[in-house]
Amino acid sequence: MVRTRVFILRHGESADPSVFHGAESDIGLSERGQRQALAVAPLLAAHAPAAVVSSAMRRAQDTAAPIAAACGLPVLLEPHLHERRVGMLSGMPFGSSEGLWPQTLRRWIAGDTAFAPHGAESFDNVRARVVPVWERLTRAYAGRCLVIVTHGVVCKVLFLSLLPGLSVADWQRLGPIRNVALTELERNQGGWEARRLNELPDVLGREEMG
Repeated sequence: MVRTRVFILRHGESADPSVFHGAESDIGLSERGQRQALAVAPLLAAHAPAAVVSSAMRRAQDTAAPIAAACGLPVLLEPHLHERRVGMLSGMPFGSSEGLWPQTLRRWIAGDTAFAPHGAESFDNVRARVVPVWERLTRAYAGRCLVIVTHGVVCKVLFLSLLPGLSVADWQRLGPIRNVALTELERNQGGWEARRLNELPDVLGREEMG
């Protein structure tokens, strides 16, 4: 029996990686981000995916485009895979968030996954938006290989929702989702298992890993 496999990755580095970019900020890639996307493309093409799916945001589409080209496929857009809405954090430098993100994360880890500051999405909001997309795509490409390009929080919410033994309490243990780090999930009889989780490809040079 051929199992369903999904490679899921966060987009390449954004044009301004020093600030929060939620769904409110449709920014493109930096030059490093463009190099990251080009470097990872042949690695994913070697697995002959049946489809390359991307969030409709620019930074995800710009990452997915060279991957799809290497695979000889179009980019299929899924608007519901957009990054988390972050409300007033949008455009705010990291480290000057007035405690909003640390407070949100503490409450999620404590089990209050419905919490979100005004204008932002909660863990529950993101999960309710992205898990149905995941289920629909993996049914449509059952028994085949699929590539999904999305965003850091989306990746983490999916991993914590899908993988056995993980929950939102493992948010920090999972670590940050690095740009173009690969996660390979495979469906087995008991659900989804990670063959690799948040791994940076060897094809990336030191600069692209930074």
